[in-house]
Amino acid sequence: MASRRLALNLRQGLKAPRAGLSLPPLRRGLATPVASPALKTQSTTLKNGLTVATHYSPYASTSTVGVWIDAGSRAETEETNGTAHFLEHLAFKGTTKRTQHQLELEIENLGAHLNAYTSRENTVYFAKSLNDDVPQCVDILADILQNSKLEESAIERERDVILRESEEVEKQLEEVVFDHLHATAFQQQPLGRTILGPRKNIQEITRTELTNYIKNNYTADRMVLVGAGGIPHEQLVELAEKNFTNLPASSPQTGAFLQSKKRSDFIGSDVRIRDDTIPTANIAIAVEGVSWNDDDYFTALVAQAIVGNYDKALGNAPHQGSKLSGLVHKNDLANSFMSFSTSYSDTGLWGIYLVSDQLTRLDDLIHFALREWSRLSVNVTQAEVERAKAQLKASILLSLDGTTAVAEDIGRQIITTGTRLSPGEIERVIDNITEKDVMDFANRKLWDQDIAISAVGSVEDVFDYARIRGDMSRNF
Repeated sequence: MASRRLALNLRQGLKAPRAGLSLPPLRRGLATPVASPALKTQSTTLKNGLTVATHYSPYASTSTVGVWIDAGSRAETEETNGTAHFLEHLAFKGTTKRTQHQLELEIENLGAHLNAYTSRENTVYFAKSLNDDVPQCVDILADILQNSKLEESAIERERDVILRESEEVEKQLEEVVFDHLHATAFQQQPLGRTILGPRKNIQEITRTELTNYIKNNYTADRMVLVGAGGIPHEQLVELAEKNFTNLPASSPQTGAFLQSKKRSDFIGSDVRIRDDTIPTANIAIAVEGVSWNDDDYFTALVAQAIVGNYDKALGNAPHQGSKLSGLVHKNDLANSFMSFSTSYSDTGLWGIYLVSDQLTRLDDLIHFALREWSRLSVNVTQAEVERAKAQLKASILLSLDGTTAVAEDIGRQIITTGTRLSPGEIERVIDNITEKDVMDFANRKLWDQDIAISAVGSVEDVFDYARIRGDMSRNF
């Protein structure tokens, strides 16, 4: 009632202005965007070389803090492959300040989440908690990274856990195919090794290899302490100075370090693991892609989105957007396919992952997939580029939902490129990509380029490498 009376009085006031008072006509104004410094990513480098980066959201009640380390399986040797992942498992098994039970109880009492993961180029330890508990979480992360006990009993227990994990990974066909793809594309190079390492290494890794890996790689110049959410930048810098000043400033120039920083060479080749007990053919085909720093990074993602994805099991299978998905569905060539653009610090893999139970039509499936790649070099429409750009922008923005996702984005960008592009800056870069840019990218990176092939399962009818390589330079 009060609001109705207020609206009535407002209307009456506008209709009958006081004598001598002239009111300007009402006009609808445009909102003015305000760029608040608090919403930008801030970065500070400490004296020992540790970088502290934050994205402060003043209204967030929780925060994610974590340490991104420029060291993963790529920083290992052939003999120590698997060490980085082994260390990740041991991180929560007790330190010189906290037993495993005390560590678990402390996290449980905070209601926080503590986790870690290892990739080919990074190792990450992070925690999510209420803002008031961030100092305690930073203390725990610093303790884990600098004071892990690495007890022999814990090493033996985790050895069995990792061996079981390795067995589970071997049952995931997609993981197996992509591990083989890396192994053949980057043969005899650190980037070609798996993250878990071979079973032989897992069985033989000792405390010596683990402590050496920490000493050689867990150094301030290769770490970024990230905060996202309700943690102010100045506070996290203070916590970093309190907890991480004893980190070694730089990594020793070991053979493994120098090898990990050497540019990886892409090798056109194939590997096939035939197993007729698997009812499908699982095939990954890739050209050399782009690095995180490459000027073509976002163009490669747009090109990937144009090729698209497909899953026959989905209700919208006939209408999944890309030309290739329509052709594959109409002719029932595949169960699914997924285009990908995987980037590393100096190179990448751009390609497609195909799964099909139409075992006598695998040549058709591969032919039409590579024919679509060739089409990108000569005939890309504005409509499909705009669709791909819209999908890419939406996926990037949706992937930044939550403080952990934002922290992941900050850590990954700063550890690989040294800076972070904001979502707005990324949108503007993507908006400026045209069909000419996509065709130029395809001409340089796809047309008549060597390919790496990894095939697992019922792959007897996959044609030989030379025949498939020939499809990379088709004339329409």
